[in-house]
Amino acid sequence: MIKLDKVSKVFALEAGNFTALKENDIHIKKGEFIAIMGPSGSGKSTLLQLIGGLDVPTSGSITVDGVRLNELNEKQRTLFRRTKVGFVFQNYQLLPMMTVAENVGLSLLANKTASAEIGARVRELLRDVNLEGKESHFPAQLSGGQQQRVAIARALAMKPGLILADEPTGNLDRKNGESILKLLTRLNKDEHMTVVMVTHDRHAAETADRIIMIRDGEVVQEEGTGVEYMAHGLA
Repeated sequence: MIKLDKVSKVFALEAGNFTALKENDIHIKKGEFIAIMGPSGSGKSTLLQLIGGLDVPTSGSITVDGVRLNELNEKQRTLFRRTKVGFVFQNYQLLPMMTVAENVGLSLLANKTASAEIGARVRELLRDVNLEGKESHFPAQLSGGQQQRVAIARALAMKPGLILADEPTGNLDRKNGESILKLLTRLNKDEHMTVVMVTHDRHAAETADRIIMIRDGEVVQEEGTGVEYMAHGLA
């Protein structure tokens, strides 16, 4: 599903070049649930952005579902993101002036889906995340856990095979965080979606099939548990 070969990412800053990722080789099978862990600034979010086609590597190659991302132009990467990947972020990134239904249906609208089909798909998605009856609510009227479920519903709108989640439980209390982890696990196990999740939370990471640990832009462990994570000094 996902193959990174010798992938590096270097950012040109006023103070000089900053290497966020250093020649990493990562292979993720279709249907895996992967957790990416590491200290702040280790390159976790940069890695997620590269896998999702939000950025391109400075060197190396990235292949996702047979598509070699570093060979696509910006327009092609936009289409790839819109149809192949669902993004879930820590701060939800819902549009505050749009209703729940409008937020969830945004990508369908951008893809010129018929209005009746959008309405039916939005209702289906909100049922799937247990938010029936919230269609006309605005994000500010929802709890953090509810907003994150709206964000997940939006990520699923185009039926992607890949979900990329950047700290999806980071702004939530334990109860709401557990609810989101259960939802991601269900999507992975029942819907056979590949899930790649960045997290600082060892408990959250242990719900995944495999943990990839990163330090200073380099993968230091590709198989692991919470115990091994602590042993590497990454907690």
